Amino acid sequence: MRKKVLAAIMAAAMVALTACAAAAPAPAPAAEPAATEEAAPAEEEAAPAEEEAAPAEDAGGLIKVGFAQVGHESDWRTASTKSCQDVFSTENGYDLSFVDCDNDEAAQKEAVRSFIEQGVDYIIIDPIIATGWDTVLTECEDAGIPVIVIDRTIDDSDKYVSWVGSDFLTEGKAAAEWLKAYAAAQGITEINALIIQGTIGSSAQIGRTDGFQEVADREGWTVLDKQTGDFTEAGGQEVMESFCKSYAGKFNVVVCENDNEAFGAMTAMDNAGVTYGPGNDVILISYDACTAGLEDVKAGKITADFECNPLAAPTVEGVLQTLQSGGTPEKQILVPDNWYALKDQIVDFSVDGNAQSMIEVTDDVIAAQY
Repeated sequence: MRKKVLAAIMAAAMVALTACAAAAPAPAPAAEPAATEEAAPAEEEAAPAEEEAAPAEDAGGLIKVGFAQVGHESDWRTASTKSCQDVFSTENGYDLSFVDCDNDEAAQKEAVRSFIEQGVDYIIIDPIIATGWDTVLTECEDAGIPVIVIDRTIDDSDKYVSWVGSDFLTEGKAAAEWLKAYAAAQGITEINALIIQGTIGSSAQIGRTDGFQEVADREGWTVLDKQTGDFTEAGGQEVMESFCKSYAGKFNVVVCENDNEAFGAMTAMDNAGVTYGPGNDVILISYDACTAGLEDVKAGKITADFECNPLAAPTVEGVLQTLQSGGTPEKQILVPDNWYALKDQIVDFSVDGNAQSMIEVTDDVIAAQY
C-alpha cells in the first residue's frame, strides 16, 4: 500500500515536471515585447553614431586639417610653417596636425596616409618633389578628403582641389631679364654665370632653373656650371667653395635659388677673396626675399632678390571656406610676388612682354617683410 502511495506521488511529480517543461516555451509570447525592446536599442544605436561626431562639437566644432610640410631647411620654410600654424589655429576654429617631413619624400607620403587614418577634413601638402604623387592622392580621393597643394607643384596627378603658390618659371625669367637690363646699364657685355640650384626635382628648382636658362640661351650667355645646394645654407657654401676652386676668375654672376644658399655662397666667396654685390667682381642674384635676404640687399651684398611669397595660408583658408560652403575653388591660385633691389640697381625690364616693377629696399620694406 505504501508502495502504491509512493508510486502515485512520483507519478504526480513527473506530471508536474512535464508541465513545467512544457510551460518553458511559454515566455515565447513575451518575445514580441522583447523584440520591441530590441528595436529600441536600434534607435539607441543610432545615438552612438551621433556621439561619434560629438567630439568635434566637444572640441568647439573644430575643422581638422593635416599639413605635410617639406621641412625646415630655410628662412622661407620657417615663415611658411608659421603662416599655416597661425591661420589654422584652435582660436580660428581649426585642429591642425602638422608634420615636418625633413626633406624625406617617403616620410611625406606616410604623413599624408597618417592624416587619412586620422580622418582629417582637409589635407595640405607642400610636395618635396613634383612627381610620384598619384597613388597617395588617389587614396585621399577614395577617403573623400580634399587636398590643397601649396608652394611647390605636383606634376603627375590632378587629384587635388587647388594649388596655391608662386610662378617659379616667371621668377626665373624675371631674374634673367633683370640681369640683361642691369648688365646693359652697367656696360657689362659678357655674362659667365654659376647657378646654385635648389632641391633637384622640386618645382621651385625646375621653374627657376628653366626660366633663367631660357633667357640665357636666347642671349647667348655662358652658364659655366650648375649644382644643387638643396636650398640650404650649408649646401650653398659647399657648392660655392667648389665653384671658387674650379672657376676662379672665370665667373661674374652667381645665381642662388634661395636666400639661404646665397648666405652660404657669400661665406665661401668671402673665404676665397671673391667680392660680390654692386660694383664688385660678382653680381649675386637670389630668390625668396626673406627679411635676412633683404638686409643683405640693403647692405650691398645681394644685388637683386626675387620674392617667393611664403604666406599662402590665408589664401588656403579661403579655399577651405569655399569648400565648406559647397563651392568650387579655382584650380590654380597665384600669390603675389615682388622683386627687390637698391635704388641704383633698379632697372626697367619685362617678362614675356609684361612690364615689371621693382621695389627699392629700405628699412621700412625690411621691417614689413616676413
